[in-house]
Amino acid sequence: MSAEAVDRVAVSGSRPSTPPQTSWFEFLLDEMLLENHLQKSHPDPVPVQLVIQFLEQAAKPSVNEQNQVQPPADNRRNRTLKLLALKVAAHLKWDLDVLEKGLTIPVLNMLLNELLCVSKVPPGVKHVDLDLSTLPPTTAMAVIIYNRWLNVVQQEKELTENILSVLKEQAADSIMVLEGSLGLKKDFYIHTLRTLDLLAADPSTANGETESSTAGLRISADELHCQVHYDLGGIFFQQGCSDQLAYEKAREHFQQTRELLLKFDLTLHVHLDEKRLAGYWNACRALTGALDPSDTQLNPYGQINSLIRTHNYQALVEAFIKDNVSLSLPNHLRQSVLREFLHKVQQGERGLDEVCHKLCVCNAVRDALQGEVLSVRFHQLLHKPRKHVVDFMLEVCTRSLDKDRSSETSKRKMVIFLKTLCESLAEPHLVFVVTAHKLFTELLKEEDRKILVEQMRKRSATVNLCAKPLPSFYDIPAAASVNIGQLEQQLILCLDARRIRQILIELHSMAERPFWRVNNKWEVPPDYINVILNIKDNLTKDLVYILMAKGLHCITVKDFAHTRQLFSACLELVTEFSPKLRQVMLNEMLLLEVRAHETGVAEGSNVRPPPDLVSRVRGYLEMRIHDLPLRQIVGEECVAFMLNWRENEYLTLQVPQQLVMNNPYIKLGQLLASTCKELPGPKESRRTAKELWEVVVQICSVSNQHKRNSDGRVSLIKQRESSMGILQRSRFITFIKKLREPLVLTTLISLFVRFHSIVRDDIVNEVTAEYLAIWPSTLANMQAVDVEAVAVTVKELVTYALTLNPNNQSWLITQADIYFVTNQYSAALHFYLQAGAVCSDFFTKAVAPDVYTDQVLKRMIKCCSMLNCHTQVAVLCQFLREVDYMTAFKALQEQNSHDAMDSFYDYIWDVTILEYLTHIHHKRGESEKRQIAIKAIGQTELNASNPEEVLQLAAQKRKKKFLQAMAKLYF
Repeated sequence: MSAEAVDRVAVSGSRPSTPPQTSWFEFLLDEMLLENHLQKSHPDPVPVQLVIQFLEQAAKPSVNEQNQVQPPADNRRNRTLKLLALKVAAHLKWDLDVLEKGLTIPVLNMLLNELLCVSKVPPGVKHVDLDLSTLPPTTAMAVIIYNRWLNVVQQEKELTENILSVLKEQAADSIMVLEGSLGLKKDFYIHTLRTLDLLAADPSTANGETESSTAGLRISADELHCQVHYDLGGIFFQQGCSDQLAYEKAREHFQQTRELLLKFDLTLHVHLDEKRLAGYWNACRALTGALDPSDTQLNPYGQINSLIRTHNYQALVEAFIKDNVSLSLPNHLRQSVLREFLHKVQQGERGLDEVCHKLCVCNAVRDALQGEVLSVRFHQLLHKPRKHVVDFMLEVCTRSLDKDRSSETSKRKMVIFLKTLCESLAEPHLVFVVTAHKLFTELLKEEDRKILVEQMRKRSATVNLCAKPLPSFYDIPAAASVNIGQLEQQLILCLDARRIRQILIELHSMAERPFWRVNNKWEVPPDYINVILNIKDNLTKDLVYILMAKGLHCITVKDFAHTRQLFSACLELVTEFSPKLRQVMLNEMLLLEVRAHETGVAEGSNVRPPPDLVSRVRGYLEMRIHDLPLRQIVGEECVAFMLNWRENEYLTLQVPQQLVMNNPYIKLGQLLASTCKELPGPKESRRTAKELWEVVVQICSVSNQHKRNSDGRVSLIKQRESSMGILQRSRFITFIKKLREPLVLTTLISLFVRFHSIVRDDIVNEVTAEYLAIWPSTLANMQAVDVEAVAVTVKELVTYALTLNPNNQSWLITQADIYFVTNQYSAALHFYLQAGAVCSDFFTKAVAPDVYTDQVLKRMIKCCSMLNCHTQVAVLCQFLREVDYMTAFKALQEQNSHDAMDSFYDYIWDVTILEYLTHIHHKRGESEKRQIAIKAIGQTELNASNPEEVLQLAAQKRKKKFLQAMAKLYF
């Protein structure tokens, strides 16, 4: 059975029944339960989960009688919970490796701060200012543990910028604390379950040279120094990227670590990875130039590194060829060396192409002998190889196989490699070089040679390397690769599901840690985290998390093709072992298709969604929930999708009533669909409109909070949204902005305009919209409404609708009215003019009277008046059904006019207004302006004796030119 198959069986196998998990509160009730629980071979919950539960419960905020959120209370319950968390950590012997893997940074920070507190570390004093030599042993040890963690945690890649910036401020001080601890020669003690019990029994006990400080777990000075040297070496190694001298410091600390390790028979209290220490040690020696190529004690890593540093490339290739027999070099090291040389070539270093080719050949022969898949780079080398490259391949093959002592399996694999070589070479003369070689003739039987040679003769000169079908996602073999850092970088950048899996297999073969935490940008919805993190197999857990996170990221950047590939691979993976995760992935793939189709529509596509997609959306909306994590956004976007594609009959009649009651988005969608179906409709059909109105009013309501002032009086403050609404207002707005169906948006705009008018209670300055008559005209409880929220919502809604269709004249008039009633007159004029322009081909035709009603014209007149554009006021007064001479004459009397005055006279067609203008200018002695007015009166087309048709044509021509001139001013 392959390794991949074993992985699948292990993951998908059924689990035996287990006893019910012990709840956190049971440990509060029974003092002995915790210690007994921790002694079990497989405790459930495991220790780190207990720490999380205890601290989460202790950190829960409280709510006082006034319903105000307060910090966690300092009571006996919470103190006991914190003590229980410390006891669990003591049981784990304060192993930071275990604690860091199981706890998040905030939780571990809280735990270690509690350790500082119970260990009587002076509060408010910087640790760098403490003299560790004068502190009690457990106090000093608590300081050291905390500062060890501060330094180690900076090496984690998932830190947010905020946490990282805080830690960096303390980094230098923590390093000084740890370096200071290396000068202490006394033994240390660390808290155990017993010492913590002693402190709990007598909280006033000083943490000095008493039983509660020396009865703990003894840590010798050498053990502590060994651990601190290792930690400091790690932090200085991380700093070496920006400070070369830091590598020197790291090397010194790792050397001290190695020397101290030799003193111990058993390292019970030193928690370090000796393989990683060896890697750090060799890396530091290489980076600081401390390697000696003649050192016979060098391990394979050191030998290869010394050859690279001394540019002895011929010896390097020779070492690779010899290693094909001895197999002393790890495969990932060989691949890493090749990648390093390829990188140098890409950076422009000359003379290394030949070395790259030779190393590539050596690695390919090694892969062939181990039954691995040949790399793409090797196949590329075979596209157009020169003869000396083929000769070198044959030399490596010959030297990599000891014909006398090699097993039959190795010989058979070499035969397969030689056949592959023949099939991959396009040039016949190169094929002859291979088939005529001594190794070829020795390994292949004469009959097999003849068959192969005949096949080579018949086949086409063009070899199609891509003719084979793609393998299944599970059948990708694991290939060795480069070091962990480079692999993690590849993992971050890769979007190919098969390659992601291959990288994870390689990473898990080198280190066992959660690689889903490599990049803090990888996020999966909180609804799914627990399900994913409960996957037992770590490789599968990493793979599911990363595939989903990358897919969700691709959706945000509208890379739907890669999302489909990643989600499909994830679906194939989880189908094997988790029906719950399978349904989760099907839901996410539905959301993907909905968003992809809606994005296409936003970009100009008018194609209706395929029936299959509509059917899948209906299936989701009708799904019965059985312990399945559901993201609310999936249901939200499915309802929006149905509204946008006018599936009103389905939403109104076919959605199960139970779902309508349980899902607020389905309820809202059904009410919107029903209301739109009934428009315009008679009064008796407005029941659903009233129900929609009540739902929206509740969403925009607030609950009352009472607060007692210092003088004892009770004041009323409105701070919270009402909990009675089916949705929070912010989520309601988010949902609205997923809608694009014009009738649905018009209905919502109409509702909020009516709502806004009622709460403003200003009959003179009301906002207008379509279908206002279908809504109630009063509110039962005006005091409960958040007036500001209503005003903000109506503005957001109309602005959003106009982004979808900036030429909807009804929405434009509504937007103009909103600006008008809020005294933003220039903006109001802009939208009034735009509404007229879109329905008249930029005023080349007459504006329809139902657009420029007398109310709209009067508001345009007031806008011009408030902007001190009085001549424009006079011109607009002519547009009314009955000319408003009083307003026009009053405007023309104004001398402080901010418009161009006489340049607008050509747009006046009413002779009475023009005669009044000549009188005003004569009275003021403005002879030039009087002549312009007289000239305007003298135009023949304005003669009162003309037929009515001629007069109307003159008026229409002047209206058009005036409105076009106004548009140029206000657009």
